[in-house]
Amino acid sequence: MPAKSSLQKPSACVCMNIRRASRAITKIYDQALESTGLKITQFSLLKNIDAQGPLNVSALARLVTLDRTTLVRNLKLLETAGFIENTPSDDPRERQIGITEHGRRSVGQALPHWKNVQQQIKKHVAPEYLHALDQAVTALEDLAADRDELAA
Repeated sequence: MPAKSSLQKPSACVCMNIRRASRAITKIYDQALESTGLKITQFSLLKNIDAQGPLNVSALARLVTLDRTTLVRNLKLLETAGFIENTPSDDPRERQIGITEHGRRSVGQALPHWKNVQQQIKKHVAPEYLHALDQAVTALEDLAADRDELAA
């Protein structure tokens, strides 16, 4: 499918271009998941908690590469909605997160919509671009980690 012309030309700023791409892809997934009541950020967290959990907040933050403050804010919304719950932990000082049955059902309802968007993106974006995106993400995360080490 031929690409439509963008409303704006790419910026000279790499950060601005990546943020534009992030907003665009988030909008696509959020629209697809709208009927399920989940946002893509919520779906992703629930999917990871379901697959890896129960786990503590620090482990989840590392898994999804979010800072703890942002993650805790997002978890509070999921807990209020009944998607997650605190579970027993070996360390009483550490909050342990698990998915509820309601959370599993919601992920199950959202999964076909998510898979559909995945397929649409793979049809719309050339495989070599998706591969280059994967490589760019890894390179940028490596650069951020290197800068963190230098700052420490």
